[in-house]
Amino acid sequence: MQTIVSSATKTVTIGHDQPFAIIGERINPTGRAKFQRQLRDGDLSRIEIDVEQQVAGGALLLDVNMGAPLADEAELMVRAVTLIQRLTDLPLVIDSSIPEVLEAGLRAYQGKALVNSVTAEDERLHVILPLVKRYGAAVIGLPNDEEQIPDAPEDRLVLARKLIRTATDQYQIPVEDIVIDPLAMPVGADTGNTVRTLETLALVRDEFGVNTTCGASNLSFGMPDRHALTAAFLPLAAAYGLTSAIMDARAPQVVAAARAADLLLGHDDWGAAWIAAFRAAKAAEPTQAMPAAP
Repeated sequence: MQTIVSSATKTVTIGHDQPFAIIGERINPTGRAKFQRQLRDGDLSRIEIDVEQQVAGGALLLDVNMGAPLADEAELMVRAVTLIQRLTDLPLVIDSSIPEVLEAGLRAYQGKALVNSVTAEDERLHVILPLVKRYGAAVIGLPNDEEQIPDAPEDRLVLARKLIRTATDQYQIPVEDIVIDPLAMPVGADTGNTVRTLETLALVRDEFGVNTTCGASNLSFGMPDRHALTAAFLPLAAAYGLTSAIMDARAPQVVAAARAADLLLGHDDWGAAWIAAFRAAKAAEPTQAMPAAP
C-alpha cells in the first residue's frame, strides 16, 4: 500500500516497498526558546536555516509546527507554509493540535499535504477528518482516545481500527491516505515502551497494511546519547513495519541508520542509494592541504 504526498512539483511515495521516508522535525518551536521568541516577533528567518539543513541532511518531507505560546499560530502557519514552498519543493506535513491552524495551513499549501494528526477521540475525529477530506490530504492517526494512551499493543490496535474505519466509512478517505503512529513513548520512563511500539507496528501492518510513522526522537527523551538510541531503533522499527518517521534529518548517524535499514531490508536495489550517499559525504569532506615542501 502506498501513501502519496506532494508539493506543487514533487511527489513522495511512502510504502512498505519504498525507501524509508525521513520527515524532518526541526521546524517546530517546542523546546526552542529563541525560536519561540522569534516567531512571536514575526521573524521567520530561522525557518530558512532549518529548511536548508534538513534538505541537505536527506529529509524527504518537512513537518511544520508553529505552536509558539502567545503567538498567532494560524497566521504564522500561513506565512511559514508560503515561505517554505518558495525555499524547497519537498512536500509538507502540516502539524498542529488546533483545527483552525491545520485548515489555515492546508488552505495555503499547494499540493497534497500530510496532516499531523488526529487521535481516536470522537470529537477530534469529527473535526479533523472533514478537513482532511475537504483538502484531499493524507493524515497521521494516533491510537489514543479520551480515556488513555493504551499500554497494550492490542488495545492500540482497537483504537487504530476505530480510526481507520471512521475515516474510510464515514468520510470516504482512502485507506492508503491514513498513516498510523504506533506511539513511540520514552524508553527512559519504561524500558518496555519500545517493545510495545514494535508490537503495535506489527499488528497494524498485518491487519491493515497501512503506512506508519512516529516521532522517533520521543523514545530517547530524557536519555543521554539520544542519536545512538534513535539510530538503533529505526532499523528495528522498519523491520516491524515502520515506513516513515518524524526525526532529526540533521543527524548523520540517524539518517545513515535509516538508509542502512533500506539496504538491509531490500529497499535499496544493489545498494545504489547507500553507495551514492557515502560518495557524496566523502566528496563534501574538506580537502587536507598538502604539507609545504621543506
